[in-house]
Amino acid sequence: MNLLDSTPEIEIEVFYRKISNNIKRKRIENGLNQLEVALEIGIGSVAFYSNCENLKYEKHFNLAHIYKLAKLFNLQPHELLI
Repeated sequence: MNLLDSTPEIEIEVFYRKISNNIKRKRIENGLNQLEVALEIGIGSVAFYSNCENLKYEKHFNLAHIYKLAKLFNLQPHELLI
């Protein structure tokens, strides 16, 4: 049995949603807007950042983004995943 074949797509979507919600919550708690965070982590487009935060157009944060976001929010990266 291939684990990837048996993982329902909805589980992946829920996982991405959890991460995005955590990032949005931390951004708001820190009093930052999307543009400020995007520029801090090296994303030059607020539209791209917004798409990642809202899971639009199948965009999501990658591991480098999560690492940089964790540093920005003074967290360990895994704290954005749970």
